[in-house]
Amino acid sequence: SPGIKCGGVLSAPSGNFSSPNFPGPYPYETECTWLIVVAEGSSVLLSFSHFELEYHAACAYDYLQVYNGAARDRGNLLGTFCGRSPPPPFSSAWHVMAVIFRSDRHVAKHGFAAAYQKDACGGQLTGLSGEITSPRYPESYPNDAECRWSIGAAGGGGPLTLVFADFQVEGGQGCGFDYVALFDGPTAAAPRLGRYCGSARPPRTVSSAPHLLVLFKSDFNIGGRGFKAYFYSAGECQEVFTTIKGNFSSPRYPNFYPNNLKCQWSIQLPPGYRIKVFFLDMELEGRSSLTGGCDYDHLAAFDGGAENGSLLGQWCGRESLAPVTSLSNQLLLVLHTDRNTAKRGFSIAYVGVVPMNVSCTRTDFHIQIPVQSLAQLERNRIYLGTPSCAAQVVGGNFKIHTRFDTCGTESQKRNNTSVIISTLYIDFSAGGQEDVHQYEVQCEPKKKEASVTLIAGPDPSRLSQAENLVDAQQREGGETDAHEVKSQDTSDIVFISICILAGLLMVIAVVGLVLL
Repeated sequence: SPGIKCGGVLSAPSGNFSSPNFPGPYPYETECTWLIVVAEGSSVLLSFSHFELEYHAACAYDYLQVYNGAARDRGNLLGTFCGRSPPPPFSSAWHVMAVIFRSDRHVAKHGFAAAYQKDACGGQLTGLSGEITSPRYPESYPNDAECRWSIGAAGGGGPLTLVFADFQVEGGQGCGFDYVALFDGPTAAAPRLGRYCGSARPPRTVSSAPHLLVLFKSDFNIGGRGFKAYFYSAGECQEVFTTIKGNFSSPRYPNFYPNNLKCQWSIQLPPGYRIKVFFLDMELEGRSSLTGGCDYDHLAAFDGGAENGSLLGQWCGRESLAPVTSLSNQLLLVLHTDRNTAKRGFSIAYVGVVPMNVSCTRTDFHIQIPVQSLAQLERNRIYLGTPSCAAQVVGGNFKIHTRFDTCGTESQKRNNTSVIISTLYIDFSAGGQEDVHQYEVQCEPKKKEASVTLIAGPDPSRLSQAENLVDAQQREGGETDAHEVKSQDTSDIVFISICILAGLLMVIAVVGLVLL
């Protein structure tokens, strides 16, 4: 409103601010922004002593927003508030915090009063991931300190994981002097998960609920370096998948993901499987204009279950990506976001590529799949072309051995080459949910070369382009036994024998004519 002064930069170590005219009614059509900036390396604790704004279920009229950093970056938004319930105390992840107040042209209330202070310890942490440190870390923490960090979003979520990266607190029997205590809930009345002191890092801790309390206390003498710990939500930001197929997305997708995240999704399938990942949608912060690299927000894929595995790819920006296939039965996807510029995120589907060996002769297909890879399936749920061509169990393998004139095989011309093709069906359907994976098997009889291609996996309507899945391991022959190899070449032996016999008959006929 004209003539109304509000907002500004607050740079003192502590201070107070309030809505215009507080404690009287605030003016209509007003927007105020307060930017709290303290010394770099410090944090800010923000609390509210009074709060009364016009109420709306979605806070669409009058509202107050709190940002963990620069204002209006949706990835830093800690919450939007209205009505009479005051926001919880907030502790910033770094030295900048912003508060925005806005009123519309109807219904004015008394507004709010807030206070902040630098280097405060404890507070309410509501992000999907974040970092907490003892006061003055890595310098020695002060005596007679008591800090409480209550971690967990107001709207709930998944369990929380806390990992200590550094830990040095005064030791003592029973941790009776300085200590860190963890509670499985928002207050110290919740069950205690552990109490730690000394120089040994506490174990990785997972809460049973979407809330976790970290309590730090120091006595009147003898300090230490303190601690640094990271937390993340196991529901949206840390997941492990063991099913043959699945899908997941970045936190809050398709809305903007939060800033300052490190999220991990681990896919772990039985031995022999590989994992194929399909990028259904992706929009992250773009590449650096200086280096051209993904230096800001990015998604990375690693072969295996850890970040020290082979890097399969690293992506950012808005791109249409080709599928990625792991080299082993485990794959790790890691999302890093920085302190600003959030985007829509990503949506991903994956499917486990069943380990199989496909070969052919001039007249036959030979397919074998280890039973342990499909231990939950009956043999009649694995078939070539039609259910009547189901697999047999021979030793430790499901095997299909069929001639080209059966089991739905057909001849086609591809790239001016005659090939024989059929479709292998693996039926994972359960609980009334249809889930049939389809692989096209192909043979070039002249060269006796076979290949297999996934043509229907996690979502056929979205994955229209088939991708060849034959890898070096399969081309090297897998673990086919010697008896099987010999049986595959029987048709060639018969063909050669017929040719030799025909040649002998022709020689006899010619000799007979000469003698006559």
